[in-house]
Amino acid sequence: MLNLPVYLDNNATTACDERVVEAMSPYFTRYFGNAASRTHAFGWQAEEAVNLAREQVARLIGAEPTEIIFTSGATESDNLAIKGVFEMYRAKGNHIITVATEHKAVLDTCMHIEKEGGEVTYLPVNAEGIIDLHQLEAAIKPTTILIAVMYANNETGSIQPIKEISIIARKHAVIFFSDAVQAAGKINIDVNKDGIDLLSLSAHKMYGPKGVGALYIRRKNPRVKLTAQMEGGGHEKGMRSGTLNIPGIVGFGKAAELAFDEIEQDNKRFNNLRNKLENAFLKLGEVKVNGSTKHRLPNVTNLSFKFTESEGLMMSFNKDIAVSSGSACTSASVEPSYVLKALGLTDDLARASLRFSLGRFTTEEEIDYAIEQVNQTVRTARKVLST
Repeated sequence: MLNLPVYLDNNATTACDERVVEAMSPYFTRYFGNAASRTHAFGWQAEEAVNLAREQVARLIGAEPTEIIFTSGATESDNLAIKGVFEMYRAKGNHIITVATEHKAVLDTCMHIEKEGGEVTYLPVNAEGIIDLHQLEAAIKPTTILIAVMYANNETGSIQPIKEISIIARKHAVIFFSDAVQAAGKINIDVNKDGIDLLSLSAHKMYGPKGVGALYIRRKNPRVKLTAQMEGGGHEKGMRSGTLNIPGIVGFGKAAELAFDEIEQDNKRFNNLRNKLENAFLKLGEVKVNGSTKHRLPNVTNLSFKFTESEGLMMSFNKDIAVSSGSACTSASVEPSYVLKALGLTDDLARASLRFSLGRFTTEEEIDYAIEQVNQTVRTARKVLST
């Protein structure tokens, strides 16, 4: 079925699954209690709903429900993880290691840490967007307290060697934090098998509502402690004060449950449709796949269409096709993507790049339409440029 406009920007946000909306609906009107109200049934019902959602989110990543803290989204989770570790373990050290291609929520938080007297090492990546493990280990100092490496990149889909990173972190007794916003629900994650100590999640990247996220905080082997960044009523074990967003949390839980149950079938579809799209564009010639083609998410491809300009391409078909030239959080910038630049792309090539990210509701008819329209637009743009 062809639905216009075609939405191929699912790494920016996803449509809320109707089953998620259905699960949330009663908590706006019928079960509207505050989970912190412990003296009556309305509060008990809300608390019960939150507990179920905590179990559902924990199950998705192989964690214990008590290790899940609900937040307003991944940006808050990233801030809580990085600032929380920096303040809690400052007596031990002040050095953080991260990667040049991290999401802005991580990079900007690390820059804030530097202003507070912290030291941050920004590791480079290779042409596939993957870090060098030897460089990582060489960067560790006696004062290193945190390694922050995202699970999968939001622009290219490249997946980092998470297990190997965790082994290095454990060897040196350093806490390992991973922003898994793009990976969760798309590939199998197990925080224990992967050796992750802190992990951030966002509901709206997995067909849940916007404005709700979570932070996984390891409770044993080792037990990770954080300094809270929000003072108030001591909600969420004192880690995140503020009245809980019950409908959002319920929706997040349902989205996590659906992702856990349907990940295999979703991934099979993603792979087939992504490969069809990518192969069709490669036949145009002078098209480059950015990032890893071996270690990447199944739903995304980032392509440079040489001898074009991505903004011009998007203006030509943005009424009918929704794609992006990079992260939604940096889409207002006129600068070429810092992620693609870190991979070694020239400014011209980075500015000629488009990210196509598929979702649960993407159809084959929509992919066929996108192929036709993008190919036509690229050919026209190149013809104009050559005249």
